[in-house]
Amino acid sequence: MTITINHLDPTRLHSGAMEGTQPPDPEVPERSRGRRQFPASYKARILAEYDALDTGATRGALLRREGLYRSNVDTWRKQRDRGLIDALVRPAGRVVGRPKANPLKKEVERLTKENLRLTAELDKSRKVIEIQGKLSALLDQLATDSATEKGELK
Repeated sequence: MTITINHLDPTRLHSGAMEGTQPPDPEVPERSRGRRQFPASYKARILAEYDALDTGATRGALLRREGLYRSNVDTWRKQRDRGLIDALVRPAGRVVGRPKANPLKKEVERLTKENLRLTAELDKSRKVIEIQGKLSALLDQLATDSATEKGELK
């Protein structure tokens, strides 16, 4: 049996799914800017939620929902056990046990540095004055010696 297809049939020309479709976009999608970085609060929240779940499918569902791997959780647990995550979750600028900074301490440090600089500058000035005095005395002595020599030669 032979089947003949009439390519000129008007119903066949307008029945295709290709009609009205756009060609694929030739633009390459933008690549990721590198590894994802997770804030410490996110890590702590995910660890708490992960540990509260039963082992098995519910933990896997959490990882799929968040787009994470089991190795992420293992690494974050190690960080938590070493105390790194808790340190990062604390508000910035306030470390437990450390007293508040004294605002006068910075001013004292600045003035101490300025004092040292000015003392060094004063020492240089004193040495210059001392050398100038010695030079002046030497020149006076040379002038006196040359005057006496001229007087003796006459």
